[in-house]
Amino acid sequence: MHLGAPMGRVLRAVLVVGALGIGGCRTSSDDVHRWANTVQGPRKLLAVLAHDKYPLELRVESALSLISMKPRAGRRIGIQGLDDQPGVIDALAQLPPAARNAIIGRLVPRLLEEMKRPLPVAQAGQPAPSDPSVPYKDAGFALLIHNSGSLLGDPGQIAALREALASWSATNFSDRLDDSSQLYGIEQMMRELKADGARSLPSLIAPGAGKIDRIAELVADFGDAATKLQASQKLVAVAKEVNSEGWIKQKAPGVESANRASKLNPTPEQFRKQLVQYQEEELLRVFSSMKKIGGKPVVDYLLAFTQDKNESEKRRATAMAALQGNLDRNNPSHAEIPLQVAAAADTPDQLRDVAFARVGEFPRQLILGKLYGLFKTENWKVRWVAAELILKTSDTSELPEFFSKLGQAEGFAITEPLRYGALIAQMKGTPPPLEVVEKYMTPPHPVQVRMSAIGYFFETGTKADWPKIEAFAADKAKAPACKESAKECEWKCEVQAGDKRDTKEIATLGDFVTYCVKPAMEARAKK
Repeated sequence: MHLGAPMGRVLRAVLVVGALGIGGCRTSSDDVHRWANTVQGPRKLLAVLAHDKYPLELRVESALSLISMKPRAGRRIGIQGLDDQPGVIDALAQLPPAARNAIIGRLVPRLLEEMKRPLPVAQAGQPAPSDPSVPYKDAGFALLIHNSGSLLGDPGQIAALREALASWSATNFSDRLDDSSQLYGIEQMMRELKADGARSLPSLIAPGAGKIDRIAELVADFGDAATKLQASQKLVAVAKEVNSEGWIKQKAPGVESANRASKLNPTPEQFRKQLVQYQEEELLRVFSSMKKIGGKPVVDYLLAFTQDKNESEKRRATAMAALQGNLDRNNPSHAEIPLQVAAAADTPDQLRDVAFARVGEFPRQLILGKLYGLFKTENWKVRWVAAELILKTSDTSELPEFFSKLGQAEGFAITEPLRYGALIAQMKGTPPPLEVVEKYMTPPHPVQVRMSAIGYFFETGTKADWPKIEAFAADKAKAPACKESAKECEWKCEVQAGDKRDTKEIATLGDFVTYCVKPAMEARAKK
């Protein structure tokens, strides 16, 4: 809202026209209030505001009348102005400093008072009434930000407005957040108020409160450390309440009522499932807010939750996902729990994948030894994901260590060498991947190591590369065996036989080369 020379000329023109219209009789407070509802009212009010022949209180009343004017054609012209006339903020900016300071000195306390107006009580069956404090809040914020606050010469005025705007935002937060009649929304004000604006928001986080997700966003974006800590504590309290039997009992009557309205008649077991599903949806929303805030209370709660085997896979996986970006990368204990969850034999696959994703956020040197320790697990999928994580965080100079550890592992699935070869083909470093794998394709390296090295060609090899591995097509080294208890572990490859696909059992390294790697190389050459 910066006037400049053009708007200054507009204001002078308004003053001339306004003075001609009101100069013939004494102007009173009643006139000022009445003009707010007339066509030419804004011009007359601007004339009173700008002319020093009018008493100070009348000029302040004119400013307030401009601020409180109802929107015209969807625009608050008293505050915003029009192309051919300024609004109250621009008009104040054009006044001599002494007059402006005197008017604003009286205006700010009135704005602060009006911002405290409570929302009218909605009548049954009637639309929600408008918030009478909105225009005064908008005017207060406009004063605060106009030309970096240059209209407010008194630091006390700035502090009072900032405090009042923060308090206004935290009062009736849910309603005011979505109030489209505002010139300046709560998020825009928070960008200006920053920590001062966010400081009172955590107190709004409570079981059953609305807009918790938006509160979390604002605190995460603008809150200081103390505010974020308070929000973290509040979110944990909400999560504990939602995930309780008491919450289910509290919500049961509402669900029963909804069932009756929908003419549903669930069995007791079905009704219980409805409530549990409702609870889960609410809890996962809280986890989403927790992810935005983080903090020690949230992290401690989520880490414990992910280990609770009484909770569902979905809940535990979502809790683990909410830890993204919130774990201390230099804290070994923070790495230990995701590693334990990932390594546990009874961990569901969805949760295991997310746990490994959290492990991947830690520095390589902190997790490498523990990841290699997982190579000895009975569950090949655990080793598979651990090996993927190692390869993705390594360069080719570290492949000798990888192959050495891999050679000690047992119970392989065919998925492993194919995937390891693909990841090795993408690695950076010196020497290049091909130069490294060529050293590990031959005896006396263990067969699982040789296959993983040859898997490089499954991913990148072409017909021109066939001479490099052709000799291995007759290799009789036995393929690794799956553990008896292993799930989804097999040694098979599909090959194209005319118009059909034929599944081949892979019993030797030669079968692996002939039925798995060679067809992939030939298919790539045809593209």
